[in-house]
Amino acid sequence: MKPLFLFLTLTASIEARKFFDDDPLVAEPKSKSIEKAASRKLSDYYDTFSHLLATPGELATKAKPIPAQGVNTLGEPMEGAWWVRRHYYEKMSIGDLQRGPSRGLPPSKEGPWTVIGAKNEGITPGFVILDAAKRRYFVKFDPLSNPEMATGADQISLKLFHALGYHVPDNYLASFTADMLVLGQDVEIADKVGKKRKMTSRDVSEILMKVPKSKDGRYRATASLAIAGKGIGPYRYYGQRADDPNDIVPHEHRRDLRGLHVFCAWTAHDDSRSINTYDSLTEEGGAKFVKHYLLDLGSTLGSASSKANSPRSGGEYLFGWKLALKNLLTLGFDVPAWARAKYSTLPAVGLFEGDLFDPATWVPEYPNPAFSNRLPDDDFWAAKQVMAFSDEEIRAIVATAEYSDPKVAEFLASAMSKRRDKIGKTYFAKVLPLDNFAVRGGALVFDDLGARHKLGPEGGYQVKWHRFDNETERTEAVNGKDFTPPAIEGYWMGEISHPQRAKQTIRVYGRGARVVGVERTW
Repeated sequence: MKPLFLFLTLTASIEARKFFDDDPLVAEPKSKSIEKAASRKLSDYYDTFSHLLATPGELATKAKPIPAQGVNTLGEPMEGAWWVRRHYYEKMSIGDLQRGPSRGLPPSKEGPWTVIGAKNEGITPGFVILDAAKRRYFVKFDPLSNPEMATGADQISLKLFHALGYHVPDNYLASFTADMLVLGQDVEIADKVGKKRKMTSRDVSEILMKVPKSKDGRYRATASLAIAGKGIGPYRYYGQRADDPNDIVPHEHRRDLRGLHVFCAWTAHDDSRSINTYDSLTEEGGAKFVKHYLLDLGSTLGSASSKANSPRSGGEYLFGWKLALKNLLTLGFDVPAWARAKYSTLPAVGLFEGDLFDPATWVPEYPNPAFSNRLPDDDFWAAKQVMAFSDEEIRAIVATAEYSDPKVAEFLASAMSKRRDKIGKTYFAKVLPLDNFAVRGGALVFDDLGARHKLGPEGGYQVKWHRFDNETERTEAVNGKDFTPPAIEGYWMGEISHPQRAKQTIRVYGRGARVVGVERTW
């Protein structure tokens, strides 16, 4: 029994360690290859009501907060199937920001576009086409009432979410005439009751009659290149995929999904629900794994795709028991803050503004388990990335929407900058806004984001130094004047505080000259 006892003792000792030699991890561990994953469909109605009436997933409470998971010892999400490090971590050039996810593959105009599928009913009419190079695209349009609104919003938000690290499709602004479309053989289309029949050229004409056309007879659309791999349906903002061995963190606890709330608030993406996500069984580097995407970003920046968004958008859920009771008791005379917002009259803008926007109270159409579980460090992780976009960079991204009226681009860029600043002001106040800790010249250095953006205490930070036992997690205070991180053998911990924010601290852990961990309190 002695060898077994020794093995168990060593195993327990290893598991008790707070940090390992390879911490902090930048990327997720190598994915287990998956040969099959089941395709699944999600009922939009079921998804909506299941969240409105009883939000699923493991929900945190004030008394029992649940720290974010799927992060490394620095509190950062790891690169992989959900998210990758981009603009905040390694500044992208203006050109890279404007290109976004583009691989330089817009629909070819060397030949006709063959219609192989279409949707004439529902929220937005559109086509599925094959271009002359036999590449597959999903073609979507603006509503007649708001030319350039949905297509412009898609271009801007697509590039923002790409720069923020999310996987998004490769979408292009396309301009074409009706004679470029040819109907493929044996194409079917569903009627109003969902019954399929053979599609005719008249169906093509009827779809084009529902969308804007320029004076020179051209149609403006979003052409979305089909995502590589096998589509297996949307992901949920809670739980895990049972057929994905790499999906080990409940989605409601992922930092990259919790922090998504801040990004959605910035872009007014209230339609941020499962139906607008996409899982693809993708092969990269000889291994197959499930890659997770955000889709349909044309319903952002004041757009609801088929029309301008509702003034209520972002201000309250579609339904809530507390809201219903409040309206009943006040007879509807208690005017909410969102109802006092003033919007642009420019049709391409929709209903979007930055003056009354409040990131702390912004909500999507219905409760999102990941959003509801957010903690101040989740919000800070997202806010620091939003604040990394300069006014110039925002204007450059907005320019890619190619609005015909320069007033539209000017308004949107201004509103987005206002919303950015409110996000920084709101979430930099909840934790000490310091980041990017490192040891240089024997001293602990960091980026003071509060001072950089003039949104926090400038200077005055204090550090208490400790030796740290990685096995027992015990600390021993040392004299800071006689201490430099690389000089100590083993691990150390520096606890940073500021006299103006007594409850907010940051514990920075290191091993020699290497920072290996960061923990925040509030």
